[in-house]
Amino acid sequence: MDGLLKSQIPLNDRSLIALFKSSPSSSSLSSSSTVKEVLHSSSLVQTRYEVSNDVADLSSEQKQKCSHIIENGAIQGVRFINGIVGQSGMEWKDVENRFDQLGRTGSGAEPVVAWSEFGSCVGMQSSPEFANELLRALRGGKHWKSNITKTDLYNLWFRMKDNSFNSRLRIFFDMCNRNKDGRVTETDIKQTILLTASTNKLSVTHDEAEDYASLIMESLDKKKKGYIETSQMGSLFKASLSKAHSPMKQVAATGSSIQNVHKTNGGDFCDEEEEPMSWTEVLFRTYWRRCWVVLLWVLACLGLFVWKFVQYSHRSGFEVMGYCLPTAKGAAETLKLNMALVLLPVCRNTITWLRKHRPINSVIPFNDNINFHKLIAGGIVVGVILHGGTHLACDFPRISESDRSIFRQTIAAGFGYHRPTYVELLATTEVTSGIGMVVLMGVAFPLATKWPRRRSPVLPVSLRRVTGYNTFWYSHHLFVLVYALLIIHSMFLFLTDKLMEKTTWMYIAFPVLLYAGERIFRAIRSGSYEVDILKASLYPGKVLYLKIQKPEGFKFQSGMYIFLQCPQISPFEWHPFSLTSGPRDDYLSVHIRTLGDWSYQIYALFQEAVLSRSQGCPKLYIDGPYGSAAQDHVKYDILVLIGLGIGATPFISILKDVVKSVQTTQIDDSGLRKCSLTKGPLKAYLYWVTREPNSFDWFRDVMKEISNSTKKQSVVEMHNFLTSVHPEGDIRSALLSVIQALHFAKNGTDIVSRTPIHTHFARPNWFNIFSRLARKHGGAKIGVFYCGPSKLARELKKLCTKFSTKTTTRFVFHKENY
Repeated sequence: MDGLLKSQIPLNDRSLIALFKSSPSSSSLSSSSTVKEVLHSSSLVQTRYEVSNDVADLSSEQKQKCSHIIENGAIQGVRFINGIVGQSGMEWKDVENRFDQLGRTGSGAEPVVAWSEFGSCVGMQSSPEFANELLRALRGGKHWKSNITKTDLYNLWFRMKDNSFNSRLRIFFDMCNRNKDGRVTETDIKQTILLTASTNKLSVTHDEAEDYASLIMESLDKKKKGYIETSQMGSLFKASLSKAHSPMKQVAATGSSIQNVHKTNGGDFCDEEEEPMSWTEVLFRTYWRRCWVVLLWVLACLGLFVWKFVQYSHRSGFEVMGYCLPTAKGAAETLKLNMALVLLPVCRNTITWLRKHRPINSVIPFNDNINFHKLIAGGIVVGVILHGGTHLACDFPRISESDRSIFRQTIAAGFGYHRPTYVELLATTEVTSGIGMVVLMGVAFPLATKWPRRRSPVLPVSLRRVTGYNTFWYSHHLFVLVYALLIIHSMFLFLTDKLMEKTTWMYIAFPVLLYAGERIFRAIRSGSYEVDILKASLYPGKVLYLKIQKPEGFKFQSGMYIFLQCPQISPFEWHPFSLTSGPRDDYLSVHIRTLGDWSYQIYALFQEAVLSRSQGCPKLYIDGPYGSAAQDHVKYDILVLIGLGIGATPFISILKDVVKSVQTTQIDDSGLRKCSLTKGPLKAYLYWVTREPNSFDWFRDVMKEISNSTKKQSVVEMHNFLTSVHPEGDIRSALLSVIQALHFAKNGTDIVSRTPIHTHFARPNWFNIFSRLARKHGGAKIGVFYCGPSKLARELKKLCTKFSTKTTTRFVFHKENY
């Protein structure tokens, strides 16, 4: 009994053992409700540990009850109904409703459904072949392909819902035992493996299926009979659960050293809080930098508007145009400011340089540079509408229709003592240049919005043909003409003759010169950064891996990105890609996924070069490096890196850097740094979520390298999540979990990722993950870095706020923006 419990009790089942110890009699755990509560609390932490010392202190009766509870937990690994209808899964009423929708009246009076529609009735419509095999196992016999009545379906459903381990095991055994002789052979297991792989969209060859089937037989058929029976298969599922998460043992066991750092040297490494922060404090810490910048901008715009409004309210033109004139002039003053400011957030070299200065970086939110650029652009739109609309709809009609005597006494000198008509006003240099700017902005602004830039499917087909990143890129350069027209417009102003009142050039001179200087600098630097391609590899999912010669003097920090240009495609297009090489590597590397025109073209060029092997690789130029949100990882001792699909790329460089930093940092026997002045993360968690199993090929070598490098220190803990596979515990993935555990126990590699990193099936439970991190790193400040779609970003941001207010751990969220 001790041996069984030693291998099967999970970390949080220590609480279960404690309940036995604290109770004079264990009857308090006999109820099913208590068992469910304990099992639920145990499910939060999936990593399993040996707790033989705790078990040794139990009496024989307590050990027996504890073993019984753990066995009940084990049957959760063979759950037959995946929750599809509602959060709690399907119920009979849901199955009955589906039957009523699909049912038809057969030869008798009672409605029936065809046997092939069984999967649709029980929620397995996405796995028809597997559902058919399940029906065969449930019905048995030669006539299992007969129509199903509602009574038949009711009986089948409740057999599937039977919670007893033996009942569920029997059904699964019958699925494997196709000839019904009570013996499952290696061939039977192989066929079931192929069926399971196909159901979960995994590519498994016949040779691999034979190896996995042989592995199972080797584990169970000790007497070399050539078959296994029900009892042996039951022990397989029970044993596999204790091994299911063994790939995470080494990384999970290192939490103690990190906790010691926070407990012993917390003042040097983290801001410990005795109490959880209030909601107000979390919001303040999260948004104060953005708030003061936006508030300063709003006050500046408001101040300039009021200043000009008051100024022109006391001028002679006010008698002709009324409040229309000061309104238009106030809006014009805000436009001058915003046309200057809009260039600053896209001066990437300047921002990258400023990021290096911690006092500046600590008060200015450089990670929001693109968002601020968009905000200012929105201010420009409002200013244009207010300025141009007021002129066209109010000022010009009032001038052309004004009383001649009032006109002569006030503003006639500005128009050569000729009262212009509305058409004559439109033909002036001031107005034509202004209209020209509005037209160019009207083209560029919409093309820069999300849907046209990403060629969204919601757009009509005719629009999708002329939109996309290239259209956005080229149309944005229309602003060169806009600024030229702005200068012309500012030199020919109504009612303003004094040069010192023509202040537009004062606003835009520095930003324009800075931006122009940056573009010239980028052109010169990129021209000197023609690089040689050391290696080009094509990965599944149309991903191109490029290993590039590192230019002399090229220095960067992990988390940065570069721009790539391929002259064979276009000498003008530059596209950003995260560096996946580490700062200490003697090369640069990027992973490019084909998501647009340019990426498809460069993939095709390198595909031709790789496959032909006769011609050299296309010429490439690089520009950079440039800073990003991921650079802020150095501010934290604990990192949580979350990447969806190709979104993992910015974090590969960080993981390499963390491993190298720890390897070069001296650690004393207690696990603490000998020199606390060396700043850098002590622990990094990577959560990589992907839909396609072939995606693991992209970073397989890197993950193996990191895993091998951190076996002793275990500073990096990596988790892969494959969403195309049915959740762990579903019958459709139960056999995969078994093979996964056995294969790792024997070979030390995961069957899906082919690395030492365990692959979880289905989507991550982020609440449970954050719960585990909060318990493990109490009082710590954890940097959460995310790269992927905005929908999950909002969920993760809410969780960071929630756990920062409910626990002593503070989670700080960062999202990559390009």
